[in-house]
Amino acid sequence: MAPLPCRDLPARLPPTLPHCAATAHTQLSFLRAPPPLRPLTAATTASTTSTLLRLPVALASTTRDEAATVASLVGHLEHDVAAHGHHQHHHRDDDGDDVHLEEAEEEDEVDLRHQAELPSRWREIHGRDDWAGLLDPMDPLLRSELIRYGELAQACYDAFDYDPASRYCGSCKYPRRDFFDRLGMPSASRGYAVSRYLYATSNIRFPNFFPQSRAGAKIWSQSANWIGYVAVSTDEEAARLGRRDIAIAWRGTVTRLEWVSDFMDFLRPLADEGIPCPDRDVKVLAGFVDLYTDKDPTCRFCKYSAREQVLMEVRRLVTRYAAMGEDVSITVTGHSLGSALAMLSAYDIAESKANVVAAVAGDDDGRTVVAAPVCVYSFAGPRVGNAAFRRRFEELGVKALRVVNVHDNVTRMPGILLNEGAPEPVRRVAERMLRVPWCYSHIGVELALDHKRSPFLKDTLDPACYHDLEAHLHLIDGYHGRGERFVLASGRDPALVNKACDFLKDHHGVPPCWRQDENKGMVRGRDGRWVQPDRHGWHLDDHDDHEDPPHHHHHHSHRDHDDDGHHHRGHRRGGARRHH
Repeated sequence: MAPLPCRDLPARLPPTLPHCAATAHTQLSFLRAPPPLRPLTAATTASTTSTLLRLPVALASTTRDEAATVASLVGHLEHDVAAHGHHQHHHRDDDGDDVHLEEAEEEDEVDLRHQAELPSRWREIHGRDDWAGLLDPMDPLLRSELIRYGELAQACYDAFDYDPASRYCGSCKYPRRDFFDRLGMPSASRGYAVSRYLYATSNIRFPNFFPQSRAGAKIWSQSANWIGYVAVSTDEEAARLGRRDIAIAWRGTVTRLEWVSDFMDFLRPLADEGIPCPDRDVKVLAGFVDLYTDKDPTCRFCKYSAREQVLMEVRRLVTRYAAMGEDVSITVTGHSLGSALAMLSAYDIAESKANVVAAVAGDDDGRTVVAAPVCVYSFAGPRVGNAAFRRRFEELGVKALRVVNVHDNVTRMPGILLNEGAPEPVRRVAERMLRVPWCYSHIGVELALDHKRSPFLKDTLDPACYHDLEAHLHLIDGYHGRGERFVLASGRDPALVNKACDFLKDHHGVPPCWRQDENKGMVRGRDGRWVQPDRHGWHLDDHDDHEDPPHHHHHHSHRDHDDDGHHHRGHRRGGARRHH
């Protein structure tokens, strides 16, 4: 029998299994001679049932009639278990692994109930209490929010043009206003409007982070690279979330993990980089802060640093919505290097008070100060700064939840020897007396996952698989608490794991690194020749300087948002975008 690829698996199993189908499946399973079976459920503990289900059956020692007889008995047992209304079903894959999928009706009811709780629980999910009691066991609402923000970070990878053969290497493939639609993310398209793209440059070259085009000088910019975006929730999504959410997503590296060596440098005081900080002992990795603060006055996209771009946009959005009396949240997310930039920018937003605005009416002076809470959802991130940075981060009230794979070495760097796990006296002597510039400390609450718990993933020595973002989202979907069995809670497609790596077991039939643009982005022109489409106008149109009036572009999508997330109808001008 041909193996069943994971793309052919239903999102959820039916609530009952037909008797004949169960028998046929069991017959085929026995003819394939799988490893010994486990009991169908925890409730089937009778010794005879357990003994029967654990008997290894091989063609060499069993006739076809005997196999059919045993299969029939097992089929009856499966039918009886289903008839008693157990809440989980087990599907055997070719390696004898158990893939647990919850019943559709019960899961839908639970999901709707939890989603309805979001407006009243969003501050808790956002880290108000440091996620106490939400990680073990895993809170279903927190799981869904982690996956949602992780997908916003994954969008940075999917939209980034890192093809050296492209004239637009280092840019975003899609226009800002069509960003989520072009990525095939309908829920994100309905929920968020991208209000600004973020660009970075660096006076120190990081070859693994700034890919170069082989087509000669980059047409769109000589020094800029697209590094992420700022998005704001639409009116509809704000009602669902219980607040107006400003999401900031930072791109990580898309090349091999040698990027770590690019950024290995000494700790540097934040105060020396123009970031307001009352304590000169607060230090971060020099490479991270260089990328965050460097700018090129001659470049349209990087005449402001990434820091200035994000602070300007956050201030603008917070001022607008807080002045309207809305609850506002700031959620920063990123993977790998993007996680480091997320930590740094979240700290900067709070330290610079970009999240603070005089908003609604007060009792005395007519205005009251409102501070939008700032939260980081970090995926596979390295350490960013020292213990003083961690203390100041916490003093400012910024919350951070770090999702890590325990087998991923990136999360152990830098500071492999001197880190938060070293005794306090040792760190104090090393940092203050010996002036050792490699004393680092992780920030926030850690959610530790183990890819070896997933029956979908194969054993591999490839560290890129351990570090992959889609793999982390898969692990979140199956995690229910320490010691709990791996159960896919949302039915998220396991094939996504192999989008940019080779981590799924081979019998699922999903090729490695399968995601690519159709024809690698080439289009056929009217003359029949294949060419790269012109994106130059997109970048000029999409990079709004907000010193100008915010609504000065016409665009033609069927249903668009303005820069701040409100729905409006796009204007048609002969089917073409008008550039002003």
